[in-house]
Amino acid sequence: MSKTSDRNNAIEIFDSTLRDGAQGEGISYSVQDKLNILRALDEFGVDLVEAGNPASNPKDAEFFRRAVALPLKTSRIVAFGSTRRRQFSPADDPSLESLLASGSSAAAIFGKAHRLHAEKVLCVTPDENLELVYSTLEYLRPRLELVIFDAEHFFDGYLYDREYAMSVVKSAFDSGADRVVLCDTNGGRLPDEIREITRDVVTRFKGRDIGIHAHDDCGLAVANTLAAVSVGATQVQGTFTGVGERCGNCDLSVIIPNLTLKCNMVCGKKAPVKLSLLCETARLIYDISNVAANPNKPYTGKSAFAHKGGMHIDAMEKLDGAYEHIDPSLVGNKRRLLLSEVAGRSTIIEKTKSILPGLERTSPETALIMSTLKELELEGYQFEAADASFELLTKRLLKQSKPHFRVVFYKVTDDFPSTDGKLQSGAMIQVEVDGRTETTASLGNGPVNALDLALKRALTVFYPVLADVTLTDFKVRVIESNSTTAAKVRVLIESTDKHRAWTTIGVSHDVIEASFNALCDALEYKLNVE
Repeated sequence: MSKTSDRNNAIEIFDSTLRDGAQGEGISYSVQDKLNILRALDEFGVDLVEAGNPASNPKDAEFFRRAVALPLKTSRIVAFGSTRRRQFSPADDPSLESLLASGSSAAAIFGKAHRLHAEKVLCVTPDENLELVYSTLEYLRPRLELVIFDAEHFFDGYLYDREYAMSVVKSAFDSGADRVVLCDTNGGRLPDEIREITRDVVTRFKGRDIGIHAHDDCGLAVANTLAAVSVGATQVQGTFTGVGERCGNCDLSVIIPNLTLKCNMVCGKKAPVKLSLLCETARLIYDISNVAANPNKPYTGKSAFAHKGGMHIDAMEKLDGAYEHIDPSLVGNKRRLLLSEVAGRSTIIEKTKSILPGLERTSPETALIMSTLKELELEGYQFEAADASFELLTKRLLKQSKPHFRVVFYKVTDDFPSTDGKLQSGAMIQVEVDGRTETTASLGNGPVNALDLALKRALTVFYPVLADVTLTDFKVRVIESNSTTAAKVRVLIESTDKHRAWTTIGVSHDVIEASFNALCDALEYKLNVE
């Protein structure tokens, strides 16, 4: 793949999270959600943000009204629409009228590039379809600063009728389109096909801007996008976390670092993207989308730079990055050393460097931590997924911290049957801080929720900073399934204060006790790092 640092040859980044991503199952964005994502993409440095079809629904129309007034640094808002309907002239088409009235200076228009789809879906002749493309783009071009044509089903259409698919691209360019984007709409093509077909288009339309829009139905959207860029595609379309219809879209959080770090290409036409914000941006979009982040996601996943095997960690102590393909900090991620029964002294040393500088392999503290760790794992604890609890454990063992609070007592009650369809639980708790006590009670949707609310209500009297802490994930696993209802359970709780996230653990035969211990650790950890 060619290497360049020339701004004129930079890859243009086109994000469709707010449009194509919103078509993913289970995704629903409010107007405010979309504005928050837009700001995050702008801060990261995305060139073009496809924000939806202003003619499709009142929510999108309201979004455009508010979004065009934002003082964006890098991103340009793109309105999405289709070629005119055949019963209207461009000037009379209501959808095109709404698109122009949105206030956006850029538009992405999709049209059929597959002759069979034109005939069977649009029910027009091939020549009529070419005229729909030409007249729509010709009408929009003088009225907008940027016009992009998305050639829908292009790769499938090319294999069905090469010359017709090419004639659609020619019609788009002849009518004044600034970019033509080749779409693998069904996500079914392979990288070699994408590469050769894109090469043919780039050669035929030399000097014109060609883009790539790949879906992930074969798990190849990123590979297909790389293939297209390798032969001259200059615009990359996708969604920031890969969400989208069916199996999703090309994941920009993967393709951008691949292009930047592996291919030495510049991503971002107006200015290079801020790659160090990659993880932060992805996490924010996952949260707004209410989608659990995949821990194994390349570059941004929690496990992307996580190491568990003792030999791996020992090797990295001797050779930095021995088992990492890049420095995690380049994408805003960090190395994680996982503690488990396969951990050795090297793991303990590396894991505790920031907590206990100066700890040596032969230190008695190292042996104490290792033996305690293995004893607790025998009881069911698993610290590889609970870094915060491990840090607290280490400091407590070595008497390097004292508790910020003590729970005097807590009590939980449930009311059955529920009166409103929800499990109404109550929790009462008393905490002590520096000799002062505070007693509070809360109602919640279930006992753990009630305990969470009561504990924070009591502690914020002494520590207002805890008001920012929220619980983002809650997992319960039965450890001894053969013990049936008497089995031990392991509870993992992920918390955040909007700046960082951390995970704590609790283990008990009682799920409420295990949950409460993890909740206490979560708040204690926050107070320890403040």
